[in-house]
Amino acid sequence: MLPVIEQLLILQDRDRKLLRLRAELADAPLQRKRLQDKATQTQAVFDTVKQKGRQIESDRKKLELEVNSKEEFIRKLETQQGATKSNDQYKAYAHQIETTKGEIHALEDVELGLMEQAEVIAQEIEAAAKIAAAQKAESDKQLADLAAREVNLKREFESASVERAALAENVDETTLARYEHLLERKGDNVVVPIKGGFCGGCHMKLTQQTFVSAKAQTDIITCINCSRILYWSRDME
Repeated sequence: MLPVIEQLLILQDRDRKLLRLRAELADAPLQRKRLQDKATQTQAVFDTVKQKGRQIESDRKKLELEVNSKEEFIRKLETQQGATKSNDQYKAYAHQIETTKGEIHALEDVELGLMEQAEVIAQEIEAAAKIAAAQKAESDKQLADLAAREVNLKREFESASVERAALAENVDETTLARYEHLLERKGDNVVVPIKGGFCGGCHMKLTQQTFVSAKAQTDIITCINCSRILYWSRDME
């Protein structure tokens, strides 16, 4: 194998590593957002259930105040009823008292229903609180792991970049420029093997002349279809 091909294969390996590291670093913020969103969603469910519980309690207290107000009204009517000397007025007070008591019973039925709802919602609040707490703990752990991984990825990327720069210095400028141009266009599969007479990059069948030239290993040979740099070694016989 040509020494320059060996150099390019090593360089390509480092470029693949850099591309992988760059992709992982770019994905880290997306992972962070997904974790944060998941915790936010479970917290939002808990907040919604909790607010529902508060609303039920608020409605129950309003009914309780309304009942107390009507009971106070009945006491006033009873006082007025006891003081009246008119039989018709007495009956009118009695009718109003009975009507108000009926209203109180209706309110108490509604209040009882709210109390039953409050018991159910209390259980839902407890369950939602546990889920939200567990999700937050898990998200916090994963976020901490992600932050540590980001630090390691950045350190690894910097180290690989320095190593890549050193390797690139060993390749002549013309060949390096051709390689980097292909790297930009073709991604991390620039220097490819010949596989059964086919290009290892585009998988098109190579001409006999291209195959023979690559096997001779006297110069850099490229695929006439995709322009990738080809290489051949004896273990491909």
